[in-house]
Amino acid sequence: MTRFVSRYVPVEMAALWLAELLLSCAGIYMILAGPWHIDRPAPDFPADFGVLPHALVLAAILGASGMVIGLYRTEICLERRRLLLNAAVAAILAFPVALLVGGHFSMGLSKVYAVWLVKVLVIWLAFVTAIRLLLRGALARRALVRRILVVGPEAAAVRDHARLHAPRRFDFVVANAAEPTGPERFLPATLRRDHVWAILLADRAAPSGDTSDDPSATLEPLRAGRMHGARMFGEASFWEQCLGRVNLDRIDRQWFLSGDGFTDGPFGTAAKRLLDVLVSVVLLTLTFPLMLAVALAVKLDSQGPLFYRQLRVGLHGKPFTLLKFRSMRADAESGGTPRWAARRDDRVTRVGRFIRSTRIDELPQLVNVLRGEMSLVGPRPERPHFVEQLAAVIPFYHERAHVKPGITGWAQVNYPYGASVEDAREKLSYDLYYLKYHGLLLDLLILVSTVRVILFREGAR
Repeated sequence: MTRFVSRYVPVEMAALWLAELLLSCAGIYMILAGPWHIDRPAPDFPADFGVLPHALVLAAILGASGMVIGLYRTEICLERRRLLLNAAVAAILAFPVALLVGGHFSMGLSKVYAVWLVKVLVIWLAFVTAIRLLLRGALARRALVRRILVVGPEAAAVRDHARLHAPRRFDFVVANAAEPTGPERFLPATLRRDHVWAILLADRAAPSGDTSDDPSATLEPLRAGRMHGARMFGEASFWEQCLGRVNLDRIDRQWFLSGDGFTDGPFGTAAKRLLDVLVSVVLLTLTFPLMLAVALAVKLDSQGPLFYRQLRVGLHGKPFTLLKFRSMRADAESGGTPRWAARRDDRVTRVGRFIRSTRIDELPQLVNVLRGEMSLVGPRPERPHFVEQLAAVIPFYHERAHVKPGITGWAQVNYPYGASVEDAREKLSYDLYYLKYHGLLLDLLILVSTVRVILFREGAR
């Protein structure tokens, strides 16, 4: 695995993206420069290197489209129908961009470029689908799984906990639970022989939690392995760097005081605000005709106001009024008691069901972003009634308010819609990760992932 935005990502996926980028570039170059190219006289070899920039740009467009749609997520390979759908959508999204970019290259292709581009996309679609079906077979046989050796007095508990709560269980599996013994057991050569990717240290494997007479003797084998290059994680760092979330069962107030993160300098704050304003203005401009159509549909479908105004908890607990297109009946909470949105909620109108599933009802929140009450990326703002309920049973729930709430967020792109206390707890584990590691690069990653969430209606309710 390799590090990216404070996380390890599967090196197989990074290598796959690079390999497909290079192969796509080579294939497009051969088609453009080779003697079999349509509507071109056959050139004398060596081929025309003037088309190389064109090939690079088109290959990059295909690679970026695949990344946005999620073709480089390991879990996508396990669902054949989802794989085919995502690959097809990636090709469809790439077509207009590639067509627009191709018009800037003077290569005598204006008459046949669209037809040629369709052929390129079909070939690319067949190629990436075949590669992922092969990868699917490897994942199904657990050939790419990473084995974790859990060490410490609480090894068995940690093993079961990891098995039950890892969001991508085929990425990691607990190889064994062990007590530290001889130093040779934790040397890199031994770990490679046993196909162990890393060692996970249970919290009480540290000297402060060791009950033996000589804690240093217990930890010496681990120290020797670490000094020889063995990869080791504490429980907190494993969850954060490998799973992209926080283990709520293992953090305390000291967790907020130790390690990196939780900081955002003046440059980061200014860059985030600039991104919020620019993207909000662009999206409001582009979606204005759509919002007019939605406004008309909402008014024709049911009686009541066009917008749904609701009090939410913002930065540092300060309340603000959130704007949404109304998707429920006007009397949805006539009893005065807030309710979680349920699956197949009978309060949702016909138009409301569509705009909720496509997230179109969230578009007016761009006004909240321009006002500075929200950001594009951050924890979803909750209602004060639910915040107090959840904070009473979920430790550190109030801490999520230390960053500005967002239209989308790390929890939204990694966990489905939440409508219970347990869902709120799971989403908090992602929100606290964002609180610790938030930055411009992570925000951009979340925005890109949001495109996939919207297109495939992931977690919509």
